[in-house]
Amino acid sequence: QVQLVESGGGLVQAGGSLRLSCAASGLTLSFYRVGWFRQAPGKEREFVARISQSGGSTYYADSVKGRFTISRDNAKTTVYLQMNSLKPEDTAVYYCAADPSDIAGTWSRDYGYWGQGTQVTVSS
Repeated sequence: QVQLVESGGGLVQAGGSLRLSCAASGLTLSFYRVGWFRQAPGKEREFVARISQSGGSTYYADSVKGRFTISRDNAKTTVYLQMNSLKPEDTAVYYCAADPSDIAGTWSRDYGYWGQGTQVTVSS
């Protein structure tokens, strides 16, 4: 059974940092492209970042570029999202998603497997 489990969320002041983790089981993570998405209350789920199977290619939403970094450790079957210089508008539930397709990109429909999400709250 495939499972993606996010952790590392919490409450942080504006300007602070958090590192989210997405631990995978039931699949060979190195075969999967992984994306991070977020959903704020009353808003649609939006793309944050994605990383290729090897980790050699990354892509970010403009809203987080330069502040967030996605990385992966295939040996540990874990993908990370380092979030620095957090802003109140980053407050959301953050989800990781995985798909074996080479074209999985910025659309949530591109990804077949999803975690349950972790709450990130940034206070002003």
